[in-house]
Amino acid sequence: MKISVLGTGTVGSTIGSRLIELGHQVMMGSRSATNEKATAFVAKHKAGASAGTFAQAAAFGEIIFNCTKGEASIGALKSGGSALNGKIIIDLSNPLDFSKGMPPSLIPSLYNTNSLGEEIQKTFPTTKVVKTLNTMWCGLMVNPNLIGGGDHANFICGNDADAKTKVKSLLKEFGWKDENIFDLGDISASRGTEMYLPLWLRIWGATKNSAFNMQIVR
Repeated sequence: MKISVLGTGTVGSTIGSRLIELGHQVMMGSRSATNEKATAFVAKHKAGASAGTFAQAAAFGEIIFNCTKGEASIGALKSGGSALNGKIIIDLSNPLDFSKGMPPSLIPSLYNTNSLGEEIQKTFPTTKVVKTLNTMWCGLMVNPNLIGGGDHANFICGNDADAKTKVKSLLKEFGWKDENIFDLGDISASRGTEMYLPLWLRIWGATKNSAFNMQIVR
């Protein structure tokens, strides 16, 4: 499958590398077609990897992973223009506000009664936004078996049932067990998963370890 990854940071690189390992073709998108990190990504993987602008990546991918910083996500996606129409956007971003340093807070307009996931869906109504993987360290996103035998929770939400089914198939390729993928409903559920980030950051700060996750005990 042709998949686009928007964002050249650690999350984008981790997601893109795993997708290539699984046999997918990946274009990493950034503001510039000559972005150094994107160029290094292509040089590392060679076959199956390419780089381009956000617009070129949006046109390339059948599915688009949004791995940009939350504050920049809407702008990056707008660069995709009409190429986004009808496509699935897997949104991994969080609306973190670093303006006052660490730990960050949430962008005031994007929590409690709104969320970044919802804002992306409202801004790009012809797309199918699916929120997932945003509640954990990127190493666990692509390899849940790193801790607890893989028995920990990943959440998913979105308005389109078929889109969520396709995304679940990709999550299973990453190693997620079906019983550990919790469908929380429509895209408004991303309010809850995004608001978990302040707690996640505090746990990370207290433990100095990012390899942790939550589990639903019933």
